[in-house]
Amino acid sequence: MNIFIVYCHPEPKSLNGALKDMAVMTLKENRHQIKISDLYGMKFKATLDRDDFLQMENPERLMPVTEQFNAAKTNTFSSDIKEEMKKIEWADLIIFQFPIWYETMPALLKAWFERILAHGFAHNMLEGKINEQGFLKGKKAMLSFTSGGDKESFYKEIEGGDGTNLLPPISKALRFTGLEMMEAFAVFNSMQLSEDDAKKCFDEYKMVLNNI
Repeated sequence: MNIFIVYCHPEPKSLNGALKDMAVMTLKENRHQIKISDLYGMKFKATLDRDDFLQMENPERLMPVTEQFNAAKTNTFSSDIKEEMKKIEWADLIIFQFPIWYETMPALLKAWFERILAHGFAHNMLEGKINEQGFLKGKKAMLSFTSGGDKESFYKEIEGGDGTNLLPPISKALRFTGLEMMEAFAVFNSMQLSEDDAKKCFDEYKMVLNNI
């Protein structure tokens, strides 16, 4: 299987960094093909602006949806966007590894969503190519995240305790493109983990990865 890991944390020695490293090792042991985007390491651009487009349909006024659709049609996205899109096209599964900050994903990962899951590439809301009809239909996505909060505070807001919808705004954005959500892997109380708790978390994640 082709697996694309989008990793978003500024510290390589962090818990998120360790989870990413273990995922790479485990998935390679299982003979999956891996590609990684380390958003901080690659200094991913965090703004959607005119520089995203090599050729604008309307240089006088930036309308992101219009320009993304034009760029998708004319193959005129900037080179950094094209590289990420190629990884998505190659992938069968996309794993997102990140911490929860202020109850959502880091701003840099949100920027990746805005710039890469572009109108005309991942979906076309004007023509109804969204959700089950999104352009990424047939591919899967999985969230792997850490949180300083407790498990109960996450699950109490999820109807039926569905692990594929632990972070509704993020899961909904990915489903919008046609991606099928796998059950998320989460490490709660991440700033208070004992050594035994940490080992248990890594063992659990390795089991998840081995079952992909």
